Amino acid sequence: MNKPLSGIRVLDLSRILAGPWCSQHLADMGAEVIKIEHPERGDDTRGWGPPFLGDTGDAAYYLCANRGKQSVAIDIAQLEGQALVRDLVKNCDVVLENFKVGGLKRYGLDYESLKSVKPDLIYCSITGFGQDGPYAKRAGYDFLLQGMGGLMGITGKPDSEPGGGPVKVGVAVVDLFTGMYAATSILSALIGRDRTGEGAWIDVSLLDVQVGVLANQALNYLTSGQSPGRLGNSHPNIVPYQAFATADGHIILAVGNDTQFQRFCAVAGSPELAQDQRFSTNRSRVENRTLLVPQIEELIKSKPSQFWLSELECESVPCGPINSIEQVFSDPQVQHRGMKLNLPHAEAGEVSLVSNPVRFDNLHVNSDLPPPQLGEHTREVLERLLPERTERLLPKRKEQLDTLEAKGVIR
Repeated sequence: MNKPLSGIRVLDLSRILAGPWCSQHLADMGAEVIKIEHPERGDDTRGWGPPFLGDTGDAAYYLCANRGKQSVAIDIAQLEGQALVRDLVKNCDVVLENFKVGGLKRYGLDYESLKSVKPDLIYCSITGFGQDGPYAKRAGYDFLLQGMGGLMGITGKPDSEPGGGPVKVGVAVVDLFTGMYAATSILSALIGRDRTGEGAWIDVSLLDVQVGVLANQALNYLTSGQSPGRLGNSHPNIVPYQAFATADGHIILAVGNDTQFQRFCAVAGSPELAQDQRFSTNRSRVENRTLLVPQIEELIKSKPSQFWLSELECESVPCGPINSIEQVFSDPQVQHRGMKLNLPHAEAGEVSLVSNPVRFDNLHVNSDLPPPQLGEHTREVLERLLPERTERLLPKRKEQLDTLEAKGVIR
């Protein structure tokens, strides 16, 4: 398959999750991604375990976001390392970084410095709070931004209920959304460059992204002037749309319109609920949720989960189980869609990963390269992309790279 980003080369100076999530998506779409890492420490997430992949020392956390990349270990704190990166940039289309604001300027690797060697460069900076403003110098972390950006204000049970209070989402959604916003922005900039010949500096912040993805909850506030609160598993604008206890577990009931509510009531043996003016429309159900939800709770807990899942499915009423992650990967639809991906790994033999969910012409677009080991591709990439530099400095390329490695500039 000729992937859409074939021929695009990305120099990835990012680490942790938001930046690597972005560059992994670009790699899956066909871009060549060169991941620059510190020769000793590498990406911080390599050590964020257990669990680890066999005896490789690479944590599962690192593996989730680094498929399809080539690891080039360069110490950018050393002058020779900075020179190597600048030379690599000459042969790249995109630079991605997530250092603190101004952090790369002292190395001569900021946008203005690199634009001078690559005028049409697309340079994407990911930070916690953006390139300007009163918080610009602060470090940003997903958990912190879930709180500051309002997500934890609407996630969790109400304070008045037992166990109430703010709760973070179970994965780093701010990082993940930021990575995808960065990826789509880079793609837009590449299209723009094709039209104008000009590059761009893209500024993406975790706080901006978190505010942006408040979506309907943000508009609930902006429209009404009332700040939404925590509703547990309930929906602020749709009823019934939440988890319910059954006789032997839990299900999710997601009634999206009045016809579905009528069908639910028929299955539940209470068609009169759908005729009650207090509950006949979604608007009235939202306004009277405190009256309706207890009645639905009583109905649903009277029968086992499988009854509801089977009968409501037959009537096209949206419902589903609450699965563990183990159950997710055992689900026949997930298996049919090929969401578990196995790739060969030089040291571990094989590594299991999660597939990119996007398909082109019914084919997944996953890279066939596993997450790289630290410095796995340093020499290959430098020899391939910097032939003039290596041969100019020393007669023999291998001798020059050996010298840089002995000095700790590369690994």
